[in-house]
Amino acid sequence: MKNDPIPSPPTRAASSTVQRGFTLIEIMIVVVILGILAALVVPNMIGKAGEARQTAAAADIRAIANALDMYRLENFNYPSTDQNLQALVEKPSGYPPANNWSQSGYLRKLPKDPWGNHYLYISPGKNGEYDLLSMGGDGRIGGEGEAADIDLANL
Repeated sequence: MKNDPIPSPPTRAASSTVQRGFTLIEIMIVVVILGILAALVVPNMIGKAGEARQTAAAADIRAIANALDMYRLENFNYPSTDQNLQALVEKPSGYPPANNWSQSGYLRKLPKDPWGNHYLYISPGKNGEYDLLSMGGDGRIGGEGEAADIDLANL
């Protein structure tokens, strides 16, 4: 067995029948399948971006509302419209005074809504002690779909 000759590599003529590439038909079938998959998946993904932004805005509003509630527990009032939401990050001046303001603040930084706009805060508000909302994708009061307002009263 030790003296068995090592088989020689196949000749070029023999190897050309062993190796085989993809035919044009096979490539076209793969392209058609990928096209069908893209036609099914892409329309479902397009509408999800707007919903994701609205969900993120609702989560931000809830977090800001929680911080406002903590502010009120310690200072006995919500910040005024003039003091604005910045009172959750830095100790506000003016009325009502924030005598028991937490040295660590109530938020690390003030978030913007997913469309890059500031959240609107009005105190006292129409819906109670304050109104807190994102004006949606168009940055204006009102609207429908992705442009619809997202406010604390409707969450």
